[in-house]
Amino acid sequence: MNPRRKKLLFQSQHCGMKENDILLGRFAGETIMSLSESELDSFEALLRETDNDIYNWVTEREAVPSRLDNAFLQKLIMFNRSD
Repeated sequence: MNPRRKKLLFQSQHCGMKENDILLGRFAGETIMSLSESELDSFEALLRETDNDIYNWVTEREAVPSRLDNAFLQKLIMFNRSD
């Protein structure tokens, strides 16, 4: 695994908020190797946001802001919806 993917996998499993560790960590664990470079860019951008915002967007408690609303985030939301 290249360093960028390894770093994103670690960050997604150690976000700070346990709920996000589960939501993002499971997703990353299953998809990190198949994500495109632009999806990795989107993942990095998402991880720069606050824990509460990420949780609310991924669980669909709040609408995703237009600057982050992209195919990657929709993929993440759908992944977590399937549980």
